[in-house]
Amino acid sequence: MAASTERRRPASVAAALVVAALALPVHAATVACHLTYGGETRIVEAAPVADPYTVPTVSIGSYFLFRIVFRDQPADLAGIKLTIWADRDEGPTIIHQATYSYPPRSAPVHGFSGLNFVYEPVRDGELQYWCELKGRP
Repeated sequence: MAASTERRRPASVAAALVVAALALPVHAATVACHLTYGGETRIVEAAPVADPYTVPTVSIGSYFLFRIVFRDQPADLAGIKLTIWADRDEGPTIIHQATYSYPPRSAPVHGFSGLNFVYEPVRDGELQYWCELKGRP
């Protein structure tokens, strides 16, 4: 009896591994933006969202706010929207916005957005960024 139990265990373990593998999340696409400001480069990533109004901004230095809104469905609303605000005393003001279809076309250099330069209207600082799609759509 012990021998037949031993033989069934590998089959049940294999079945459990198959079920576990099927339960793993599929590697979804993300948008990664490479931001350079004040000599420092950082990467901000965003996964697809259903509600664009829930996406927070990211502070870049003391003056810029950056947000990536990435929607991959429904098809008629799918796209990538990048927004940069100047964080002024009287409130944030949009100073740059770019919209890309999904899936975007990527270039060999600087991803789908190309290299962008955004300037502070008061302090003459410069933010450079470019974005790429990671993973498969």
